[in-house]
Amino acid sequence: MKKLGFSFLMIIVLFVNSFAQKNQSGQLKYSSPSSQNFSIERLNRIDSVLQQHVNNKWCAGAVALVARNGKIVYHKALGYDDVDSKSLLKKDAIFRIASQTKAITSVGVMILYEEGKFLLDDQISKYIPDFNDLKVLDKFDVTDSSFTTVDPKREVTIRDLLTHTSGIGYPQIGSPEMNAIYAKLGIGGGIGTENTTLSEQMEKLTKAPLFHQPGERFTYGLNTDLLGYLIEVISGMSLDKFLAERIFNPLGMHDTYFIIPKEKQSRLATLYSEEKDKTLKKINPNSKANGLNINYPNNEKTYPSGGAGLSSTILDYSKFLQMLLNNGEYNGKRILSRNTVRMMTMNQIGDLSISRATNKFGLGFEITTELGSSKFPNQIGSFNWGGIFSTSYWVDPKEKIVAQLYLQKYPNSYGDLHNKFKVLVYQAIND
Repeated sequence: MKKLGFSFLMIIVLFVNSFAQKNQSGQLKYSSPSSQNFSIERLNRIDSVLQQHVNNKWCAGAVALVARNGKIVYHKALGYDDVDSKSLLKKDAIFRIASQTKAITSVGVMILYEEGKFLLDDQISKYIPDFNDLKVLDKFDVTDSSFTTVDPKREVTIRDLLTHTSGIGYPQIGSPEMNAIYAKLGIGGGIGTENTTLSEQMEKLTKAPLFHQPGERFTYGLNTDLLGYLIEVISGMSLDKFLAERIFNPLGMHDTYFIIPKEKQSRLATLYSEEKDKTLKKINPNSKANGLNINYPNNEKTYPSGGAGLSSTILDYSKFLQMLLNNGEYNGKRILSRNTVRMMTMNQIGDLSISRATNKFGLGFEITTELGSSKFPNQIGSFNWGGIFSTSYWVDPKEKIVAQLYLQKYPNSYGDLHNKFKVLVYQAIND
């Protein structure tokens, strides 16, 4: 009798474990906040804070999403898409996600890594030979943007690119030296770069110096655009087709594009800026701001920027993040192995510091350290990033949380809303 009871108990345990594993890789589903131990009353504080920003005209509108254990407990749009016409912002609005593209391209790189196409410490020149003669900046002349160089101590590796430790910088938002040198060479920042191709831009990048020795510092730059070109070279496919075939289609991300199809272009969220007094300013979609064509997601182009070119919905990107939280699997489709996800979401830069000195960086993500977790309530090991137009995300593996907040505003003097949102999510946990 005891043996029969034990056997029955084991069957129940195996069934529960099997169900849990299947559920872990299942689709995101809507559920009540209480089912995932969230207080409805406390979650409503998110509404109040977002509405305050709308009422004060600090932003036009915002979309936020919170999921726990694969269950969406909060997904709302507040405020306006167009403040002039008072048209409301919708949950399925398509946003310029800019640097949130980096995580997707990094996953694309790791898909090829898992296929044995390369090792992370391989030199990039092994696959793109034009990068075999990079130099390091020595002296820079501000009067004419001329410069001298020294030899690198070693070549740039694929790992350097994934961790932004290669010495490659960013045009327009980088240091004065970066901005001047890249402008002189005709190197764009990736977002909306027109009248060129990815291969042409990467060829120009070979003429620019590295801004420090490879591996010696964290410098945010065009590393992921170069990784996008690496994907094209190794896969034999254009970056947009590769990402669609290997990531977007398997995950059901049907609203994520480098170029939004005509039938969906009306869903592109309106982009805002600020007047000198920090009041809200609507940007004409047909205008240029700082040389950027604001309507770039709707325009034909031949440069798919792996670092900043995608537009997406908050729900689409949540599927991508949930896949990572599920250790590489979503809806029965395995994109990466769990150990590859582990590598991507652990400290890969050792004692180096990123611009937010409290945290570290993995292979495409900022990683929350013990010190970082003391600053905000997300747990150690959480990973995150965002986009320049005021979008942000984080994943907390310990709390099983995926959370995002999307606005469309640049610059944004009230960017602390993203950290307030983080506080508001965690204070609503009721377990």
